[in-house]
Amino acid sequence: MSLFTASLNSGSNGNCYYVGNAEEAVLIDAGISCREVERRMTRLGLSMRSVKAIFISHEHSDHIHGVHKLSARYRLPVYVTPRTRLEGRLTLQEEYVQAFQAFMPVTIGNLSITAFPKLHDACDPHSFIIRCGDVTVGVFTDLGLPCEHLIHYFQQCHAAFLEANYDEEMLERGKYPYFLKNRIRGGLGHLSNTQALRLFTEYRPPFMSHLFLSHLSKDNNRPDLVHELFRREAGATEIVVASRYIETPVYHITSTGPVNYTPVAMRIPPPAKPQQLSLF
Repeated sequence: MSLFTASLNSGSNGNCYYVGNAEEAVLIDAGISCREVERRMTRLGLSMRSVKAIFISHEHSDHIHGVHKLSARYRLPVYVTPRTRLEGRLTLQEEYVQAFQAFMPVTIGNLSITAFPKLHDACDPHSFIIRCGDVTVGVFTDLGLPCEHLIHYFQQCHAAFLEANYDEEMLERGKYPYFLKNRIRGGLGHLSNTQALRLFTEYRPPFMSHLFLSHLSKDNNRPDLVHELFRREAGATEIVVASRYIETPVYHITSTGPVNYTPVAMRIPPPAKPQQLSLF
């Protein structure tokens, strides 16, 4: 089996990721408008008829902006935790609300979607992996630090959307106020280029064919910079930078067959829980 995947948008102005097979698909987050989701999927030759559900990672507006209209227009179930639904004030039709639990797979056709907790300054944030047969795609953005759960699931992925939000020097020298800089790099904010690269180089499985660098900061990162940084270490893995302005192409993710692979033991020590900083 195989999976088709694309970023419809990736950044603080909206996040939405498409993952599916030939019959059914899911959206991970819906932070752009219903109209933009439709336009971008049409340009990619994708149909909303194949989308069977939306999964919400957390309540920040760049992840939920379009979910109400998408769910209502296409009668789509929205998988969201009760705490995220409450904090995000998601006034969804009750018949379309579905809860999920961490580490408990949700089956949609031939797709299996598993959520797991992540470190981010939201009330109940989760990342996701999507499986179809022996192929796995991960969606890992809005990460304060690479926790043990992230490392565990990253090592299972044939392709992954991985946050590379900021360059440390650009953030330090940039115009953001001090409190916001600390929020971003404080352990519950976002993953830096260096942190993402370390995760990639130390824990990338040998069968990973694609890495989609995601959720880049408009002010504290550059697509060319981060692409070159990862390309030098990529080997056979194709590096794609997901844009905050336009969709990526659709990528066909396949498996070369069963792989005898033992995951690497975690070498990044579990962090002490950072102080949570409020959003501005």
